[in-house]
Amino acid sequence: MRSVRKRWTACTISLLLIFYKTKEITRTEERQEAALAGDGILSLSRSMINNSDKIIQKSGSSIFQHAAGGWKINSSLVMEIRKNILQFLDAERDVSVVKSSFKPGDVIHYVLDRRRTLNISQDLHSLLPEVSPMKNRRFKTCAVVGNSGVLLKSGCGKEIDSHDFVIRCNLAPVVEYAADVGTKSDFITMNPSVVQRAFGGFRNESDREKFVHRLSMLNDSVLWIPAFMVKGGEKHVEWVNALILKNKLKVRTAYPSLRLIHAVRGYWLTNKVHIKRPSTGLLMYTLATRFCDEIHLYGFWPFPKDLLGKPVKYHYYDDLKYRYFSNASPHRMPLEFKTLYVLHNKGALKLTTGKCIQQ
Repeated sequence: MRSVRKRWTACTISLLLIFYKTKEITRTEERQEAALAGDGILSLSRSMINNSDKIIQKSGSSIFQHAAGGWKINSSLVMEIRKNILQFLDAERDVSVVKSSFKPGDVIHYVLDRRRTLNISQDLHSLLPEVSPMKNRRFKTCAVVGNSGVLLKSGCGKEIDSHDFVIRCNLAPVVEYAADVGTKSDFITMNPSVVQRAFGGFRNESDREKFVHRLSMLNDSVLWIPAFMVKGGEKHVEWVNALILKNKLKVRTAYPSLRLIHAVRGYWLTNKVHIKRPSTGLLMYTLATRFCDEIHLYGFWPFPKDLLGKPVKYHYYDDLKYRYFSNASPHRMPLEFKTLYVLHNKGALKLTTGKCIQQ
Protein backbone atom coordinates (compact mmCIF):
# COMPACT_ATOMS: atom_id res chain seq x y z
CA MET A 1 0.00 0.00 0.00
CA ARG A 2 2.84 2.35 0.85
CA SER A 3 4.51 1.73 -2.55
CA VAL A 4 1.23 2.47 -4.36
CA ARG A 5 0.86 5.72 -2.40
CA LYS A 6 4.42 6.73 -3.25
CA ARG A 7 3.85 6.02 -6.93
CA TRP A 8 0.66 8.10 -6.97
CA THR A 9 2.39 10.93 -5.11
CA ALA A 10 5.25 10.98 -7.63
CA CYS A 11 2.79 10.92 -10.53
CA THR A 12 0.73 13.75 -9.02
CA ILE A 13 3.81 15.91 -8.42
CA SER A 14 5.02 15.32 -11.99
CA LEU A 15 1.61 16.23 -13.42
CA LEU A 16 1.34 19.37 -11.29
CA LEU A 17 4.82 20.53 -12.32
CA ILE A 18 3.90 20.23 -15.99
CA PHE A 19 0.52 21.89 -15.39
CA TYR A 20 1.92 24.90 -13.53
CA LYS A 21 4.83 25.27 -15.94
CA THR A 22 2.31 25.35 -18.78
CA LYS A 23 0.13 27.89 -16.97
CA GLU A 24 3.16 30.08 -16.29
CA ILE A 25 4.18 30.02 -19.93
CA THR A 26 0.63 30.84 -21.01
CA ARG A 27 0.37 33.84 -18.66
CA THR A 28 3.72 35.17 -19.86
CA GLU A 29 2.70 34.95 -23.49
CA GLU A 30 -0.70 36.52 -22.87
CA ARG A 31 1.08 39.61 -21.50
CA GLN A 32 3.09 39.93 -24.67
CA GLU A 33 1.23 41.90 -27.31
CA ALA A 34 3.98 41.71 -29.87
CA ALA A 35 3.69 39.21 -32.70
CA LEU A 36 5.49 35.91 -32.42
CA ALA A 37 9.17 36.35 -33.19
CA GLY A 38 12.55 34.90 -32.36
CA ASP A 39 15.42 32.76 -33.54
CA GLY A 40 14.08 29.33 -32.49
CA ILE A 41 13.35 26.68 -35.09
CA LEU A 42 9.60 27.01 -34.48
CA SER A 43 9.27 30.82 -34.33
CA LEU A 44 6.16 31.83 -36.29
CA SER A 45 4.44 34.80 -37.86
CA ARG A 46 1.08 35.62 -36.23
CA SER A 47 0.00 37.63 -39.28
CA MET A 48 0.56 34.51 -41.36
CA ILE A 49 -1.97 32.62 -39.25
CA ASN A 50 -4.52 35.41 -38.92
CA ASN A 51 -4.61 35.92 -42.69
CA SER A 52 -4.59 32.27 -43.72
CA ASP A 53 -7.74 32.53 -45.83
CA LYS A 54 -6.28 35.38 -47.86
CA ILE A 55 -2.95 33.63 -48.25
CA ILE A 56 -4.34 30.37 -49.66
CA GLN A 57 -6.18 32.34 -52.34
CA LYS A 58 -2.81 33.30 -53.83
CA SER A 59 -2.42 30.37 -56.16
CA GLY A 60 1.18 29.40 -56.54
CA SER A 61 2.25 31.22 -53.39
CA SER A 62 5.58 29.84 -52.18
CA ILE A 63 4.11 29.53 -48.69
CA PHE A 64 2.47 26.19 -49.51
CA GLN A 65 4.71 24.81 -52.21
CA HIS A 66 5.67 21.23 -51.35
CA ALA A 67 7.76 20.01 -54.25
CA ALA A 68 8.14 16.27 -53.64
CA GLY A 69 11.50 16.08 -55.38
CA GLY A 70 12.98 18.86 -53.28
CA TRP A 71 12.35 17.47 -49.81
CA LYS A 72 15.15 15.79 -47.92
CA ILE A 73 15.17 14.50 -44.38
CA ASN A 74 17.32 16.34 -41.84
CA SER A 75 18.28 13.45 -39.56
CA SER A 76 20.19 15.61 -37.10
CA LEU A 77 17.14 17.85 -36.61
CA VAL A 78 14.91 14.78 -36.19
CA MET A 79 17.19 13.58 -33.41
CA GLU A 80 17.29 17.03 -31.80
CA ILE A 81 13.49 17.27 -31.74
CA ARG A 82 13.21 13.75 -30.29
CA LYS A 83 15.70 14.64 -27.58
CA ASN A 84 13.86 17.88 -26.72
CA ILE A 85 10.45 16.19 -26.56
CA LEU A 86 11.87 13.55 -24.24
CA GLN A 87 12.45 16.33 -21.71
CA PHE A 88 8.66 16.70 -21.48
CA LEU A 89 7.35 13.20 -22.09
CA ASP A 90 8.35 9.71 -23.07
CA ALA A 91 5.86 8.58 -25.70
CA GLU A 92 6.74 4.94 -25.16
CA ARG A 93 5.46 5.24 -21.60
CA ASP A 94 2.88 8.04 -21.86
CA VAL A 95 1.06 6.62 -24.87
CA SER A 96 -0.99 4.54 -22.44
CA VAL A 97 -1.57 3.81 -18.80
CA VAL A 98 -1.06 0.15 -17.91
CA LYS A 99 -2.82 -2.33 -15.62
CA SER A 100 -0.52 -1.60 -12.70
CA SER A 101 -1.49 2.10 -12.86
CA PHE A 102 -4.96 1.49 -11.41
CA LYS A 103 -7.22 -1.09 -9.87
CA PRO A 104 -10.99 -1.46 -10.37
CA GLY A 105 -12.88 1.07 -8.28
CA ASP A 106 -10.13 3.69 -8.28
CA VAL A 107 -11.40 7.25 -8.67
CA ILE A 108 -9.42 9.65 -10.88
CA HIS A 109 -9.87 13.27 -11.93
CA TYR A 110 -10.45 14.12 -15.58
CA VAL A 111 -7.37 15.68 -17.15
CA LEU A 112 -9.14 18.79 -18.49
CA ASP A 113 -11.80 19.08 -15.80
CA ARG A 114 -10.24 18.41 -12.40
CA ARG A 115 -13.53 19.04 -10.60
CA ARG A 116 -15.08 15.92 -12.08
CA THR A 117 -14.09 12.32 -11.49
CA LEU A 118 -14.22 8.93 -13.17
CA ASN A 119 -14.43 5.47 -11.59
CA ILE A 120 -12.18 2.81 -13.11
CA SER A 121 -14.59 0.03 -14.06
CA GLN A 122 -13.81 -3.67 -14.22
CA ASP A 123 -14.18 -3.65 -18.04
CA LEU A 124 -11.84 -0.69 -18.44
CA HIS A 125 -9.25 -2.21 -16.15
CA SER A 126 -9.39 -5.55 -17.96
CA LEU A 127 -8.58 -3.80 -21.26
CA LEU A 128 -5.60 -1.83 -19.95
CA PRO A 129 -2.39 -3.20 -21.49
CA GLU A 130 0.10 -5.03 -19.28
CA VAL A 131 2.92 -3.01 -20.85
CA SER A 132 3.06 -0.08 -23.24
CA PRO A 133 1.88 -1.11 -26.74
CA MET A 134 4.82 0.88 -28.13
CA LYS A 135 7.48 -0.60 -25.86
CA ASN A 136 10.75 -1.16 -27.77
CA ARG A 137 9.08 -0.47 -31.13
CA ARG A 138 11.05 1.43 -33.79
CA PHE A 139 10.25 2.15 -37.42
CA LYS A 140 12.15 3.61 -40.36
CA THR A 141 9.17 5.42 -41.89
CA CYS A 142 5.77 6.30 -40.40
CA ALA A 143 2.65 7.89 -41.84
CA VAL A 144 0.34 10.03 -39.72
CA VAL A 145 -2.94 10.35 -41.62
CA GLY A 146 -5.25 13.26 -40.85
CA ASN A 147 -8.82 13.43 -42.11
CA SER A 148 -8.94 16.57 -44.25
CA GLY A 149 -10.85 16.49 -47.52
CA VAL A 150 -7.61 17.46 -49.23
CA LEU A 151 -6.97 13.69 -49.42
CA LEU A 152 -9.82 13.20 -51.91
CA LYS A 153 -8.50 12.52 -55.42
CA SER A 154 -4.93 12.62 -54.05
CA GLY A 155 -4.10 9.06 -55.05
CA CYS A 156 -2.02 8.72 -51.89
CA GLY A 157 -3.38 5.34 -50.78
CA LYS A 158 -0.50 3.16 -52.00
CA GLU A 159 2.13 5.58 -50.71
CA ILE A 160 0.51 5.71 -47.27
CA ASP A 161 0.29 1.91 -47.08
CA SER A 162 3.96 1.57 -48.07
CA HIS A 163 5.14 3.03 -44.75
CA ASP A 164 6.33 0.73 -41.98
CA PHE A 165 3.81 2.08 -39.46
CA VAL A 166 0.55 3.93 -40.18
CA ILE A 167 -1.26 6.10 -37.61
CA ARG A 168 -4.85 7.18 -38.29
CA CYS A 169 -7.19 9.53 -36.46
CA ASN A 170 -10.70 9.07 -35.05
CA LEU A 171 -11.57 5.71 -36.58
CA ALA A 172 -12.04 7.27 -40.01
CA PRO A 173 -13.42 4.93 -42.71
CA VAL A 174 -10.83 3.66 -45.17
CA VAL A 175 -12.15 0.89 -47.43
CA GLU A 176 -14.36 3.07 -49.62
CA TYR A 177 -11.59 5.69 -49.91
CA ALA A 178 -8.65 3.29 -50.22
CA ALA A 179 -7.22 4.81 -53.41
CA ASP A 180 -6.73 8.13 -51.64
CA VAL A 181 -6.14 7.20 -47.98
CA GLY A 182 -4.97 3.56 -48.05
CA THR A 183 -6.17 0.86 -45.66
CA LYS A 184 -3.19 -0.04 -43.48
CA SER A 185 -3.88 0.89 -39.84
CA ASP A 186 -1.32 0.05 -37.16
CA PHE A 187 -2.40 2.66 -34.61
CA ILE A 188 -5.77 4.39 -34.71
CA THR A 189 -7.28 6.95 -32.35
CA MET A 190 -10.93 7.10 -31.35
CA ASN A 191 -12.40 10.01 -29.45
CA PRO A 192 -15.50 8.94 -27.48
CA SER A 193 -17.56 11.43 -29.54
CA VAL A 194 -17.07 9.17 -32.59
CA VAL A 195 -19.62 6.73 -31.10
CA GLN A 196 -22.36 9.35 -31.35
CA ARG A 197 -21.27 10.99 -34.59
CA ALA A 198 -20.46 7.92 -36.71
CA PHE A 199 -22.32 5.07 -35.03
CA GLY A 200 -25.58 6.65 -33.88
CA GLY A 201 -24.73 6.36 -30.21
CA PHE A 202 -25.29 2.59 -30.48
CA ARG A 203 -29.05 3.21 -30.39
CA ASN A 204 -29.84 0.03 -32.30
CA GLU A 205 -28.28 -3.30 -33.14
CA SER A 206 -27.24 -2.27 -36.66
CA ASP A 207 -25.16 0.60 -35.24
CA ARG A 208 -23.42 -1.79 -32.87
CA GLU A 209 -22.81 -4.33 -35.63
CA LYS A 210 -21.35 -1.62 -37.85
CA PHE A 211 -18.96 -0.61 -35.06
CA VAL A 212 -17.90 -4.19 -34.29
CA HIS A 213 -17.28 -4.79 -38.01
CA ARG A 214 -15.11 -1.66 -38.17
CA LEU A 215 -13.02 -2.76 -35.19
CA SER A 216 -12.71 -6.31 -36.51
CA MET A 217 -10.86 -4.85 -39.51
CA LEU A 218 -8.14 -3.55 -37.20
CA ASN A 219 -7.02 -7.04 -36.14
CA ASP A 220 -3.92 -6.58 -33.97
CA SER A 221 -3.77 -2.78 -34.32
CA VAL A 222 -3.63 -0.40 -31.37
CA LEU A 223 -6.94 1.38 -30.66
CA TRP A 224 -6.10 4.55 -28.70
CA ILE A 225 -9.04 5.90 -26.68
CA PRO A 226 -8.64 9.20 -24.74
CA ALA A 227 -10.96 8.14 -21.95
CA PHE A 228 -9.70 10.45 -19.22
CA MET A 229 -9.79 13.87 -20.88
CA VAL A 230 -13.23 15.36 -20.15
CA LYS A 231 -16.50 14.19 -18.66
CA GLY A 232 -19.30 13.43 -21.07
CA GLY A 233 -17.98 10.48 -23.05
CA GLU A 234 -17.65 7.96 -20.22
CA LYS A 235 -20.78 6.01 -21.20
CA HIS A 236 -19.51 5.75 -24.78
CA VAL A 237 -16.16 4.45 -23.55
CA GLU A 238 -17.91 1.83 -21.42
CA TRP A 239 -20.10 0.75 -24.34
CA VAL A 240 -17.01 0.41 -26.56
CA ASN A 241 -15.16 -1.59 -23.91
CA ALA A 242 -18.15 -3.88 -23.42
CA LEU A 243 -18.45 -4.58 -27.16
CA ILE A 244 -14.73 -5.32 -27.46
CA LEU A 245 -14.94 -7.83 -24.61
CA LYS A 246 -18.26 -9.38 -25.68
CA ASN A 247 -17.07 -9.95 -29.25
CA LYS A 248 -13.52 -10.93 -28.24
CA LEU A 249 -12.04 -8.48 -30.73
CA LYS A 250 -8.30 -8.78 -31.26
CA VAL A 251 -7.68 -5.03 -31.21
CA ARG A 252 -5.12 -3.87 -28.62
CA THR A 253 -6.61 -1.05 -26.55
CA ALA A 254 -4.60 1.86 -25.16
CA TYR A 255 -5.66 4.81 -22.97
CA PRO A 256 -3.35 7.86 -22.82
CA SER A 257 -1.64 8.76 -19.57
CA LEU A 258 -3.05 11.50 -17.37
CA ARG A 259 -0.02 13.70 -17.98
CA LEU A 260 0.20 13.37 -21.76
CA ILE A 261 -1.81 16.33 -23.05
CA HIS A 262 -0.26 18.82 -20.60
CA ALA A 263 3.22 17.53 -21.39
CA VAL A 264 2.67 17.86 -25.16
CA ARG A 265 1.21 21.35 -24.78
CA GLY A 266 4.10 22.32 -22.53
CA TYR A 267 6.62 21.27 -25.18
CA TRP A 268 4.99 23.30 -27.95
CA LEU A 269 4.44 26.37 -25.76
CA THR A 270 8.13 26.29 -24.78
CA ASN A 271 8.88 26.39 -28.51
CA LYS A 272 6.63 29.44 -28.95
CA VAL A 273 3.77 27.56 -30.58
CA HIS A 274 0.82 29.04 -28.70
CA ILE A 275 -1.75 26.26 -28.91
CA LYS A 276 -4.70 26.04 -26.53
CA ARG A 277 -5.02 22.27 -26.79
CA PRO A 278 -3.12 20.08 -29.26
CA SER A 279 -5.24 18.46 -31.93
CA THR A 280 -5.17 14.69 -32.34
CA GLY A 281 -2.94 15.12 -35.38
CA LEU A 282 -0.35 17.18 -33.53
CA LEU A 283 -0.48 14.75 -30.60
CA MET A 284 0.21 11.85 -32.94
CA TYR A 285 3.14 13.61 -34.62
CA THR A 286 4.62 14.44 -31.21
CA LEU A 287 4.30 10.83 -30.06
CA ALA A 288 5.66 9.48 -33.35
CA THR A 289 8.95 11.35 -32.94
CA ARG A 290 9.81 8.82 -30.23
CA PHE A 291 9.67 5.70 -32.40
CA CYS A 292 9.81 6.87 -36.05
CA ASP A 293 12.98 7.87 -37.87
CA GLU A 294 11.08 9.54 -40.71
CA ILE A 295 7.54 10.92 -40.37
CA HIS A 296 5.22 11.65 -43.31
CA LEU A 297 1.98 13.57 -42.78
CA TYR A 298 -1.10 13.29 -45.02
CA GLY A 299 -4.55 14.84 -44.76
CA PHE A 300 -3.40 17.88 -42.78
CA TRP A 301 -5.07 20.93 -44.34
CA PRO A 302 -7.13 23.22 -42.05
CA PHE A 303 -8.46 25.55 -44.73
CA PRO A 304 -11.83 25.60 -46.52
CA LYS A 305 -10.19 26.00 -49.95
CA ASP A 306 -7.17 24.55 -51.71
CA LEU A 307 -4.47 26.55 -53.49
CA LEU A 308 -6.65 26.85 -56.58
CA GLY A 309 -9.59 28.18 -54.58
CA LYS A 310 -11.59 24.97 -54.79
CA PRO A 311 -13.62 23.96 -51.71
CA VAL A 312 -12.06 21.38 -49.41
CA LYS A 313 -14.22 19.29 -47.09
CA TYR A 314 -13.35 19.39 -43.41
CA HIS A 315 -13.36 15.56 -43.32
CA TYR A 316 -12.89 13.48 -46.44
CA TYR A 317 -15.65 11.09 -45.37
CA ASP A 318 -18.55 13.30 -44.19
CA ASP A 319 -20.17 16.71 -44.55
CA LEU A 320 -19.32 18.07 -41.11
CA LYS A 321 -19.19 21.85 -41.11
CA TYR A 322 -16.46 23.56 -39.11
CA ARG A 323 -15.44 27.13 -38.42
CA TYR A 324 -11.76 26.83 -39.21
CA PHE A 325 -10.79 30.03 -37.44
CA SER A 326 -13.28 30.03 -34.58
CA ASN A 327 -11.97 31.23 -31.23
CA ALA A 328 -14.43 28.84 -29.60
CA SER A 329 -12.50 25.84 -30.86
CA PRO A 330 -10.08 24.23 -28.40
CA HIS A 331 -7.62 23.81 -31.28
CA ARG A 332 -5.65 26.24 -33.42
CA MET A 333 -5.48 24.31 -36.63
CA PRO A 334 -3.94 26.96 -38.91
CA LEU A 335 -1.23 27.64 -36.32
CA GLU A 336 -0.49 23.94 -36.05
CA PHE A 337 -0.34 23.65 -39.83
CA LYS A 338 2.09 26.53 -40.09
CA THR A 339 4.26 24.86 -37.45
CA LEU A 340 4.29 21.60 -39.37
CA TYR A 341 5.07 23.47 -42.57
CA VAL A 342 8.11 25.06 -40.92
CA LEU A 343 9.28 21.61 -39.83
CA HIS A 344 8.64 20.27 -43.34
CA ASN A 345 10.86 22.94 -44.85
CA LYS A 346 13.60 22.13 -42.37
CA GLY A 347 13.45 18.41 -43.15
CA ALA A 348 12.09 17.27 -39.78
CA LEU A 349 8.99 15.74 -41.40
CA LYS A 350 7.36 15.53 -44.81
CA LEU A 351 3.99 17.23 -45.23
CA THR A 352 2.01 16.13 -48.27
CA THR A 353 -0.91 18.38 -49.19
CA GLY A 354 -1.42 17.56 -52.86
CA LYS A 355 -1.45 14.57 -55.13
CA CYS A 356 0.99 11.77 -54.51
CA ILE A 357 3.45 10.95 -57.25
CA GLN A 358 2.96 7.37 -58.40
CA GLN A 359 6.20 5.42 -58.40
